[in-house]
Amino acid sequence: MSLFKDSPEYLARKQKPFRPPNLTLKDIHDAIPKDLYKKNTLLSLGYIARDVFFSALFWHLANYIEPISDALAGQGALIQQTVRWGLWANYWFWQSVAWGGFWCLAHEAGHGTLSSSSWFNHISGFMLHTVILVPYYAWRSTHHAHHKATGSIERDENFVPRTRVDYHLPAEDAATHADYKEMFEETPIFTLGRMVFMQLLGWQAYLLYNALGSPMYPEGTNHFEPSSALFKPEQRFSIIISNIGLSAMSGVLAYYTYQFGLLNLFCKYFVPYLLANHWIVMLTFLHHTDPTMPHYRKNEWSFLRGAVGTIDRPLLGWIGRFFLHNVSHDHVAHHFLSMIPFYNQPIVTEHVKKVLGEDYNYDNTNTFRALYRSFTECCFIEEEGDIVFYKNRKGQLGRELAADAYKVGAERPKAGSVDSSS
Repeated sequence: MSLFKDSPEYLARKQKPFRPPNLTLKDIHDAIPKDLYKKNTLLSLGYIARDVFFSALFWHLANYIEPISDALAGQGALIQQTVRWGLWANYWFWQSVAWGGFWCLAHEAGHGTLSSSSWFNHISGFMLHTVILVPYYAWRSTHHAHHKATGSIERDENFVPRTRVDYHLPAEDAATHADYKEMFEETPIFTLGRMVFMQLLGWQAYLLYNALGSPMYPEGTNHFEPSSALFKPEQRFSIIISNIGLSAMSGVLAYYTYQFGLLNLFCKYFVPYLLANHWIVMLTFLHHTDPTMPHYRKNEWSFLRGAVGTIDRPLLGWIGRFFLHNVSHDHVAHHFLSMIPFYNQPIVTEHVKKVLGEDYNYDNTNTFRALYRSFTECCFIEEEGDIVFYKNRKGQLGRELAADAYKVGAERPKAGSVDSSS
């Protein structure tokens, strides 16, 4: 039953009125040993080779699924189909987490942490992302912008909360239970359908038309037009390179389909591709969307506050450590020190935890339970207030703000202030 319960640390955080962290970036940086910043190209190459090996192994083993199933024809249709779809389900899961690993390594390459050589980072990241149809340079650009504005309502790039006005809700003092019910109430099956859409197609929707992205961009903003509002003029050539890579990969997939058939492509590539996108959306959504995490308007935002307002989660346990390269286990440390290689981030996390103390955010809630919780409880924020929390479908606040919250902080934020290390 613990699979359906909130973790003790989540419940404790929810009950505690929020005060912004009372520390400085220097406190964080001073606590980190300098040797953790070192990048090891050979080690990174080993991780890439390991992930490619496992993906190729899973792909090869999938070739035996149909022959094994056919060999069981004499055992009855129930046994045959159970084995067939059980084997395919295993393949889809393991291949999807392997390709999630591709995404995570390319993410690290985009931060320049695989190697001190920029060409090694870019070639590696470009190839790994292109294989799973991700525009490497385009997403790298917006992801860097996200790191510079995490938790900022005005400037963050994705999973930016929508407001009461966005939903055309009456003012807080005038809204009734019926108003919230009319806007947010839906059947469980409809909720499930929306969640499935977000998990399987939300990543593509973000890339194609900025779904759940920042509302500061005009309608139709996407990651493929070189002239998109997402990019600076000097970045446009690299966007074209990303598009060429995606076109080449699409050609490879078309040729594969011609050689082996559409059903083969569907089973071996398309399904694990969608599930890999599911892991990507799940981990990124849960890093920054939670009833207990604050968002800031410009008068109270700072790089430090945005970085603290993220959550570490043990996504998939050891599988997440092994295939997803610590991306969820050590996300708080990553936001403070994204220039440190992922294989050193577990150590960084231990140092960061000591500095942050009670301000460190961790949640051991089952990840699927946490996904449902955030999806259904993180509905909107108020128009007023410089430190705000999500409200749920009933208009109830996810976490209270301490009375002295606006007075706390040794390092008072300045609008637009960022840490250059991001």
